[in-house]
Amino acid sequence: MAYDWLNGTKDALIYIGDPLCSWCYGIAPQLDQLKEELKDTDFRLVMGGLRPFNQEKAIDMADFLKEHWVEIGERTQQPFSFDILEDPNFVYDTEPPSRATVVVRTMQPALELDFFKAIQHAFYAENKDTNELSTYLSLARKFELDLVEFEANYHSEQLKTVTKNDFQLAQDMGIRGFPSLVYKKGTDLHLVANGFDTAENIKNRILNLR
Repeated sequence: MAYDWLNGTKDALIYIGDPLCSWCYGIAPQLDQLKEELKDTDFRLVMGGLRPFNQEKAIDMADFLKEHWVEIGERTQQPFSFDILEDPNFVYDTEPPSRATVVVRTMQPALELDFFKAIQHAFYAENKDTNELSTYLSLARKFELDLVEFEANYHSEQLKTVTKNDFQLAQDMGIRGFPSLVYKKGTDLHLVANGFDTAENIKNRILNLR
């Protein structure tokens, strides 16, 4: 089963996020630092489902989104471009980038987080259209993944279901915002971050649970 690790006794740090969650993009450097400092801890990534299957266009949310993106850029120094907010056709659906991440999980699990971050950069810094398969194939090529296999998986009903299962798992865990970090101590789950926080703060909470 895909989530057997949840029932195991091994401790783990679970990151629940969404590739198109702006604060998830903002926290990425802190997460890198946290993983580096907790190398001995198993790490799992769960797609939270920010706006899956959403039909709303980004241009209709442009003022709201830009305000947040500017704030996050100033606070985290992550690069943002804003042209996509003026695209009259771009629909802010977070299911496709979540599914693309799950595809990489099935193909090369060790690359999952790096691919997730590559999608974030492609969207926020380069304003690539995350509804287009070509965006993911370009990234897959850089990661030296089999493009034919990637495309087949991306379109498969099985991977669409696995992606929905991730969304459901996040809900079952009681997660209501992203990014969220949960520390699994044995079979007990402890929320150690909900929203942006520093690696140091999160690490201290984890160490207090050990």
